[in-house]
Amino acid sequence: MTHKLNGERLVVATHNDGKLREISALLAPYGVEVTSAKALGLGEPEETETTFVGNARIKAHAAAQASGLVALSDDSGLMVDALDGAPGVYTADWAETPDGRDFMVAMTKVHDRLAHLDAPTPWTARFCCTLCLAWPDGSDQIFAGEAAGQLVWPVRGTQGFGFDPMFQPAGEALTFGEMTPDQKSPLTHRTDAFRKLVSACFA
Repeated sequence: MTHKLNGERLVVATHNDGKLREISALLAPYGVEVTSAKALGLGEPEETETTFVGNARIKAHAAAQASGLVALSDDSGLMVDALDGAPGVYTADWAETPDGRDFMVAMTKVHDRLAHLDAPTPWTARFCCTLCLAWPDGSDQIFAGEAAGQLVWPVRGTQGFGFDPMFQPAGEALTFGEMTPDQKSPLTHRTDAFRKLVSACFA
């Protein structure tokens, strides 16, 4: 069943401020009032699945049930070809340290594994995004997108978040970390998935 969004208040199932900013900007033209799981004081459910779809569903349904609102979750990650798709769904886990998440640690880990394998360049990779739009009645819709590119070392740029300074999208000279939000937005995996969501839910 395909639901349409018509000005509903929507909760984004995230505690990541960078992700919330990107999603809010993408939804802004459609008159949707956006809040977040963090703003509502909702907990973060344990992501126990091994796929982007599975984890996106866990987060969206937990937020929809706890808030009574339509909920949108995003499960995304970096898949590196020479690492057999790692870190993949464990992308955020690679950044975990005793003091919280540090993506410089994660990017260094990816580089060191590629170097250990003596993986030939270019180090091709892609960002993947799976959106789950969940409704309080238990139904949901799934939309997937990706952005292809390659990894650079040393990392470049201080914009964006996560692996952005290491990722150079295909056909571009700059990394996501060197781009302004306006430069980056049309090229992202999240925007690709959102185009599909908009086509289904706002058309």
